[in-house]
Parts: sequence; structure tokens; C-alpha cells
Amino acid sequence: MAIMQLNIIPLGTQTPSVGKYVADVQEVLRREGVPHELTDMGTIIEGEPQALFALAARLHALPFAGGVQRVVTQLVLDERRDKDVTLGDKTAAVQARLA
Repeated sequence: MAIMQLNIIPLGTQTPSVGKYVADVQEVLRREGVPHELTDMGTIIEGEPQALFALAARLHALPFAGGVQRVVTQLVLDERRDKDVTLGDKTAAVQARLA
């Protein structure tokens, strides 16, 4: 299992707001039942690495379908093979150290 942070940034739009594009991504993730968490700075998604890469490519294409001419996507993938890690595990581990 892996965790991916994804930031999809449409460039050259009429407004500095990206909320519409973030909502489009969230809609796809919810509809497909993909485990994810929306944060103020990106979306964190859980899954198998190959599935995450394929999903990132599909999500990257969403703004283009809406007429955007340029999109920058930042992707960070964390895969551990020594144990399963799911959404919230990293945060919980740090919180436990602070307790």
C-alpha cells in the first residue's frame, strides 16, 4: 500500500481560485470510492502504486477537459514495503510521540 499527495494546478485561468478544480478531483475520488483526504495544501490518496499513478494521470487531465490550456501536477508517492501504511498512520505516529 502507498500514500500519494497530489496537487493539480491549472495555469492561465480567469481567476486565482482553484476551488472548482479541487472539487472536480474530489468528486471523482468520492464517486470511485478511493480512500482520500482533502487538506488545505493538497489531496492525499491511498492505494497501490500502479493504481495511484494511473489515477494521477486521469486526474491531471480533468482541467484540460474543462478548457484549461496548461496544468502543472505535483505528485509525491510514499511506499513502504516493510509494513502497510494507511491514511492517518503517519499523523497518528507523530501524535503518539507528542503524548
